[in-house]
Amino acid sequence: MFYLLAYISSVVLINYAFSSAPHLDVIWSAWGGLVFILRDMVQTRYGHGALLAMLAALLLSYVTSEPAIALASATAFFVSELIDWLVFSITRRPLRDRLWLSSALSIPVDTFIFFGMIGALTPAVAGTALASKFAGVTAVWLAMTWRARKAALAP
Repeated sequence: MFYLLAYISSVVLINYAFSSAPHLDVIWSAWGGLVFILRDMVQTRYGHGALLAMLAALLLSYVTSEPAIALASATAFFVSELIDWLVFSITRRPLRDRLWLSSALSIPVDTFIFFGMIGALTPAVAGTALASKFAGVTAVWLAMTWRARKAALAP
């Protein structure tokens, strides 16, 4: 339940932040990395229910944010969530690999759609967003890999 609430709250808060202080777009783009990790955790725990969580977050975003920000967020999330769903549905790799693979495919698409739609696609913003998102998912992948190796070595 923690990941679900954190995910929905993060989407709403980041969209509100982009609406209320767009001049801090580099800061908000760094925060985006957390949203992807939380989304993956929600998808892991709730499966296709992650789509309902995304819908709830986006509806709340329409109430609390500028419509253009909410629309860009909805579009970017829809496309990246579709990519994630395909990766999780088609591949049979361990969870940690599916998380990283889905992120490797969906993060750039999400970043370019969202920032392109709100007119903030600059090298600094895109670079910060990509770096923070990939750093977060790589940290999760490393932690999961370490845990799996440790469990494999346990008697």
